[in-house]
Amino acid sequence: MRESHQYPVQGAGLGLRRSMMGELLSPEQVDFLEVAPENWIGVGGRYGRWFREFTERFPFVIHGLSLSIGAPDPLDEDLVRAIKQFMREHDIRCYSEHLSYCSEHGHLYDLLPIPFTEEAVHYVAGRIRRVQDILEQRIAMENVSYYAAPGQEMSELEFLNAVLQEADCDLLLDVNNIYVNAINHRYDAESFLLGLPAERIRYAHVAGHFDEAEDLKVDTHGAPVIDPVWQLLQRAYEVFGPIPTLLERDFNIPPLPELCEEVQRIREFQASAVKALETGNGDKRDAPEVAYGR
Repeated sequence: MRESHQYPVQGAGLGLRRSMMGELLSPEQVDFLEVAPENWIGVGGRYGRWFREFTERFPFVIHGLSLSIGAPDPLDEDLVRAIKQFMREHDIRCYSEHLSYCSEHGHLYDLLPIPFTEEAVHYVAGRIRRVQDILEQRIAMENVSYYAAPGQEMSELEFLNAVLQEADCDLLLDVNNIYVNAINHRYDAESFLLGLPAERIRYAHVAGHFDEAEDLKVDTHGAPVIDPVWQLLQRAYEVFGPIPTLLERDFNIPPLPELCEEVQRIREFQASAVKALETGNGDKRDAPEVAYGR
């Protein structure tokens, strides 16, 4: 497990949405907040003042939407520089992005899978290194959900680890994406989890999804987290310790008290993980095995 000071934030977080304006949110309810920088860069007026009030009260991380790290298009270095300035203005603790792409001669408005090939590893890692050079700091790449694997030469886990190693960047661990992919592509979620580099994890995401069919799950962030995903999160805590974890909810957003109940559940799982470590029961070899995928 990484030492706590190596994480940019601590505890349980929540994605901040403009629809929450007017809601009462306190540090007693959530430990940190996350936004997409593209939604807030250059925003002024009452929204800008509202956002500034939150960045002065809460630790913040940002999770980008449009870096398009795997795209054939040139890297948008102007966006990276704008993000760098945004992070300085608001004391942002960490910048993460999706290990995918969303542009080709224009924005495609979806996150598309990068081919799991050695050539793609070198291409993507080089672009990540360029982003880190501009920002003058490391970034975290998120393991994404995907529904097809064109030109696949290696497994998702092999590809992810190769990119992280060659780019020398960090990992945003999305627990729901592991569960969704394990069902859709018929692999074992726990084996995937155990294959991740603990020393690169910066924080985690957990979210709900849509059941299109028994063997097809769609990552929507539009529903409550289901029990198997909670169980996989607990397993992650057994393996890596109580890493900082953020609840994502992008659609069908319920009243804030309902969201805070899920955030509180994260806190409870983290507290249990801390207790297990203190009593010597946190070794992953002693943890129960749970099947999450096929």
